[in-house]
Amino acid sequence: MSYMLHEFAVSSLMVVLCVAIHGIGLFSLSRAIRTEASIERLRRIDPLSPRGAIFTLVVVVAMLALHGIEIWAFAFVYLATGAVNGLENALYFSTISYSTVGYNDAHISDTWRLLGAFESILGVFLLGWSTAFFFRMLGRIDAH
Repeated sequence: MSYMLHEFAVSSLMVVLCVAIHGIGLFSLSRAIRTEASIERLRRIDPLSPRGAIFTLVVVVAMLALHGIEIWAFAFVYLATGAVNGLENALYFSTISYSTVGYNDAHISDTWRLLGAFESILGVFLLGWSTAFFFRMLGRIDAH
């Protein structure tokens, strides 16, 4: 029972940490885009122009970087806890869990499977949050 509580505590801590990282990252990206000068510039961007494509690319790359940080954070936890052996395996397992592909549990020890499940649930929420944010950002140039 104490193993499960420990695993639940670590999993919960990772959820809080990743939600904070994601929230701060999206907030910072939104603030960078929302300066007075940039709002005026965004109104003049054609979404199908090179400037529109660059804007979209910057937003996508920034969001992918946030997801990458969160995936790496879980990979390091898998390594630190001994849940997965080797950086490559930890990163692979973290990526498939976060993306909810969820290949199988063969890569993680039985005592840490809940951590992988928490990462999958978190991945659904954070990917959805990013999708909503992305469409909101695109709406800033598309509506004009």
